[in-house]
Amino acid sequence: MKSLLSLPVGPKARWVTVILWFLAMFVVFGTNIPGKFADAENNESISYLPGDAEATRALDAQKELTGSEEAPIVIVYRRDGGLTPADQKQIRQDLAELNSEVEGTSAPFKRSDQAQDGSAVIVTSSITATGEAEDLLDPVEDARAIVSGDEGGLEVALTGPAGFGADSIKVFESINGTLFAAAFGLVFILLILIYRSPFLLWLPLIAVGFAEIGARAVGFGLTELGITVNGQSSSILSVLVLGAGTDYALLLISRYREELRHRESRTESMRIALQSAGPAIVASGMTVIAALLCLSLAELNSTASMGPIGATGIFMAMLSMLTLLPAMLVIAPRFVFWPRVPREGTGGADAEHGPWRRLGDRIARRPRTVWIAAVVVLGVMCLGLLNFDNGLTSSNGFVEDVEAVEGQELIGQSFPGGASVPTEIVVSDQATAKQVSAAVKQVDGVAAVQPGFTSPEGAVVNAILEPEAYSTEAFELIPPIREAAHEASDGTALVGGGTAVEYDIRDANERDVKVIVPIVLLVVLLILIALLRALAAPLILMGTVVLSFFAALGVGFLVSDIVFGFPGVDPSLPLYVFVFLVALGIDYNIFLMARVREETETHGTREGMLRGLAVTGGVITSAGIVLAGTFSVLAVLPLIFLSEMGFTVAFGVLLDTFLVRSILVPALTLDIGSKIWWPSSLANKSDEADSLA
Repeated sequence: MKSLLSLPVGPKARWVTVILWFLAMFVVFGTNIPGKFADAENNESISYLPGDAEATRALDAQKELTGSEEAPIVIVYRRDGGLTPADQKQIRQDLAELNSEVEGTSAPFKRSDQAQDGSAVIVTSSITATGEAEDLLDPVEDARAIVSGDEGGLEVALTGPAGFGADSIKVFESINGTLFAAAFGLVFILLILIYRSPFLLWLPLIAVGFAEIGARAVGFGLTELGITVNGQSSSILSVLVLGAGTDYALLLISRYREELRHRESRTESMRIALQSAGPAIVASGMTVIAALLCLSLAELNSTASMGPIGATGIFMAMLSMLTLLPAMLVIAPRFVFWPRVPREGTGGADAEHGPWRRLGDRIARRPRTVWIAAVVVLGVMCLGLLNFDNGLTSSNGFVEDVEAVEGQELIGQSFPGGASVPTEIVVSDQATAKQVSAAVKQVDGVAAVQPGFTSPEGAVVNAILEPEAYSTEAFELIPPIREAAHEASDGTALVGGGTAVEYDIRDANERDVKVIVPIVLLVVLLILIALLRALAAPLILMGTVVLSFFAALGVGFLVSDIVFGFPGVDPSLPLYVFVFLVALGIDYNIFLMARVREETETHGTREGMLRGLAVTGGVITSAGIVLAGTFSVLAVLPLIFLSEMGFTVAFGVLLDTFLVRSILVPALTLDIGSKIWWPSSLANKSDEADSLA
């Protein structure tokens, strides 16, 4: 494999490699594949669910009855103290204008309900879902242009499934460009600070930019094969490519710079750098890819799609950094490193001196005390897990106020909270509908049961819930409603609607956590065993990363609750954070321990650990800062889930970088000594320094 890794830097191969990459980018841009990838995003909650979820089956059955999938529009008019005659006149005028001006609706706008105290009126219509974002967004925006606002005390807002769908589409449409620009700009600034060269930074930026474009091109191909992509997975893709790609670039360039200090030939220096650092980059990339592909086993389509999409991003980042970047570096003269140009004959001091060597020497004096103290610190951070609250839902998941949520709150002041998003029960005939209606109406928390669509083939019954439709209180009502409906219909009724969709999403997520977490741990452990050719070290490294994950999650919960005041966390957050932190966190241990093993073969475990820490400390710390920086960009996006994930993963990466990889792992290695390589032959290698420690 080592000889294969060095192929792109041959005298002719380097030029062929660069030309092929640029030609590929020309084709991708010429066919607008990145734009097609963005257009292929599906941000509807129902698309997240597997086909066997009851909410999905209810939607399919409803489509068969009605001939289409409808997204209801709900407009609420409300005035404290009651609507006035002028308000009623305004509503009639708005109805006339809505029905004459708004195109794309499948039913006329009409008054559907009035509050008992006369304070509010609900107007409804619907849109036929086509899967095209503009077919939902355009009618909603046209209607809002006519009615929305607060004038003279009359509050008007458009909400309902169509309103929530339109607001979600607008949020996700604004994310991709903003996210990539912010993350790319941050990486640019960090690379300036790290390299302190006006020339060198452009080469990894070009390589990572090409990797991002290539990942979106391959991602579009995956959507054509049926993979579901949403704005969430698209955003995470950009962060993964920028963060991981820049990390790999830092590691390769650091080793290349180190080799340039030993020899004159740039080609030979890069060959050695690729043969030394390349296997660690491949092992790191394949570890992350394997962990991400484990997500493909999830029941949730949104989680399952993150597997191949994220794995594609990591693969393209790895491919670009092992082909395009080394080819460009070898073509470029040494001057590209200006003002710190590496000169032949100036190498070898890093392993003996420098701040990271001094840190290692301090740890080596009392390694057991150091690792026990580090474990205690991580344990204290884990106490934040007690702040876990899964109260984040569709209705409170936006960082800023959106009209659909405002409308939902207005409805809740005068009507049952679930009035705008009824729970839809599909039954086989009208007689069964009556029995189901009577049974469901007896469930505590159901405010009313109303007839919906009827036909000779079946009927739809709408259950209006007392709590707000997208609240945890409403989710808890779905099991008893289903139980009542199933008993009354001999198991033929299907309970769906927005509340049931979110309940099924949460239920599937609980299953995914139980299945995927142990599989990811096993896969990553096996890769570590193969890489380090030992059993003790991989088990210890996995233990440190898992402890670090729980510590980061605890701090994330604490900050989300106390500092940001968010209403809770998304139930899928722990799974995403786990996969990212275990896969990415083990990266830094791979970079460190692969070099330590290399040094141990010559110098023994103790000196090998100190030399490995000395020569990798700076580059791994820089890589950690860059990766944490790119994930932190998620924290400024308008969705609370992405903000929480961005902060938690960024904090976890920094925790891995500065505490786990820099202090805890070296202290454990120095305390255990050569036995850490058990059962490989290195475990039996005598090391006088080890015995003295």
